[in-house]
Amino acid sequence: MFQDRWDAIIGFMDMGGIAIWVIAALAAVTAGLIVWKILRLGASGTWRPRRAERAVRLWQSGQRAEARRLVDGRRGVYATPVRAAIEGMGRDDMTPEMTREEISRVAAGELFRQRKGLRALELVATIAPLVGLLGTVLGMVAAFQALEAAGSRADPSDLAGGIWEALLTTAAGMAVAIPASAALTWFESIADRAQGRIEDMVTRLLLTPATGGERRILEVAE
Repeated sequence: MFQDRWDAIIGFMDMGGIAIWVIAALAAVTAGLIVWKILRLGASGTWRPRRAERAVRLWQSGQRAEARRLVDGRRGVYATPVRAAIEGMGRDDMTPEMTREEISRVAAGELFRQRKGLRALELVATIAPLVGLLGTVLGMVAAFQALEAAGSRADPSDLAGGIWEALLTTAAGMAVAIPASAALTWFESIADRAQGRIEDMVTRLLLTPATGGERRILEVAE
């Protein structure tokens, strides 16, 4: 039974020609990218901002040591910029401008990783329908060539069969492009939301009334 199903799949792929094989490869790439991206976002703590948010609240309430402990050694899209801001505000070997640049650099790096892989999804969403359309055009050309070669003995059903086989590639291309485009929009919204949270957390840290060695940085930031 497995062999029969496999033969049916191969037969379906052969009807679409080389274009359907290219689209199948794009579908595999899309599925792999989506799974990889979800796992990567989970590993970076994109859906778990609680620890970083708690560190910010502790810092605002004056519990500086506890706030540092929460993010000390932690890595993630939120914890890393928050830790950079907390550590930067307590350093005397950097100017305020250097400290703010360092915080921006760290945050930009995390946001870059949030958007990593999105260009590939965008490319798939763009070219999959085009590959499908190309396959349809080539299939139509082949169908009309066969019709011309048959001359007066041409059977309209043969032309209809060639046309629907050619249209398979357009349908396949759209079937790949639609989920790729939907996933791209979803991941972009996640990255935008992460950027907003990072900016909010870092700004709240910088605007917290400072004590001791942090005064110098906050006065310039304000």
